[in-house]
Amino acid sequence: MIPPGPRLPSPLQTAWFTRDAPGMLERLHRRYGPVFTVRFTGIPPEVYVATGELAEQVFRTDQSGGQAGAARRDFLEHMVGAHSVLTLDGDPWWRHRKLLNPPLRAKQVAGYRDDIAAIAAAKIATWPLDRPFALRDRMQEITLEIIIRLIFGISDAGRVAQLHRLLPGLIEDGGSVLVALLPERLRGLPFGKEARFVRRRAEVDAILFDEIRRRRGEPGGTDMLGRLLETELADQEIRDELITMLIAGHETTATGLAWAFERLLRTPEVLDRLPDDEAYLEAVVKEVLRIRPVVYEAPRMLGEPLQLGPYEVPAGWLAGPFIPLVHHDPAAFPEPGEFRPERFLDGPQSRAWMPFGGGRRFCVGAQLALLEMRVIIQEVLHRLELAAPDQAPEARRLKNVTLSPARLTRVIARARTPARTR
Repeated sequence: MIPPGPRLPSPLQTAWFTRDAPGMLERLHRRYGPVFTVRFTGIPPEVYVATGELAEQVFRTDQSGGQAGAARRDFLEHMVGAHSVLTLDGDPWWRHRKLLNPPLRAKQVAGYRDDIAAIAAAKIATWPLDRPFALRDRMQEITLEIIIRLIFGISDAGRVAQLHRLLPGLIEDGGSVLVALLPERLRGLPFGKEARFVRRRAEVDAILFDEIRRRRGEPGGTDMLGRLLETELADQEIRDELITMLIAGHETTATGLAWAFERLLRTPEVLDRLPDDEAYLEAVVKEVLRIRPVVYEAPRMLGEPLQLGPYEVPAGWLAGPFIPLVHHDPAAFPEPGEFRPERFLDGPQSRAWMPFGGGRRFCVGAQLALLEMRVIIQEVLHRLELAAPDQAPEARRLKNVTLSPARLTRVIARARTPARTR
């Protein structure tokens, strides 16, 4: 028996999802239970699950023909390329993953702490005071600078400025559903978002390939590019993994930081314990990513039928958790609507916590993202006092492949007096 789902035509389901993904899937969950089917235009039917136990069943298909790369390819390959850990499967994926793992382990990325703090401090010093602004945009400037300097290893001021100009638009246009699902026959149109995306991608590629060629004649560095150049990866493969780090580690981390302050400014009892209680800060970051996960799903393309409770999902369909539903399962997280970091101090972490996905395809950049969030939150709170001009919680809005604060976390900043010391 196939999991139930709405009978609306797929274009209407797609439009509903684009307009209000969390609201749509929460409603379907209430009506159909923890396993249900959604039909989107242009891709196979997708079965969503709403508990950690069911998600683990999906993730176990990584060992038996489940393909995370195939599930993402239509949406991401035009941006990250065909040689990315996000779009590869099987042995090619495992080859790339083994090469990316060592420089992104917690012990290795810890060496970036001081550099991240310095980049954040310099950017924070430019923020406007005493007037509202969108915090997410400012966080994106910080996380983009971190990627450019620490991952790409680019320090030339002109090139840094070029990438700051090009990359946000590249992600915005490339992440558009209209671009991602554009039929192949319409690729290369000389107008609209598609044409603008292609031009920006070409400009970014020219910079990256030039850096790759230049750095091949130099000793290896401590940045990701330097370490990838010490492997057997070809130039195109390195380019694809650099862009992957940008897509997976820049916009998502900035959005996670925006959600962190959106929640903190509405829970002063939590904010008062920061920023110097390191254990509590780590718990705050994990609780933010639980209650407001940035990436909303982690699907697999099924290579064989999958039994989920009384239902059988056919081979060739997509299956995966809708992460906000899993994170609000009261069996895994009591009082799931409460922002309560203490839940991550009280014992072992629930396996239902999956902001970075799960199974073999757990995000390779998770440790870097968690470090960035901790360090940047500390830098902001050491220097500024933030307030929300409107205490109403910000709604979740689908932005590219993430769930973002609808108003991009509006804040007012004031200089902290006396300044906090470390």
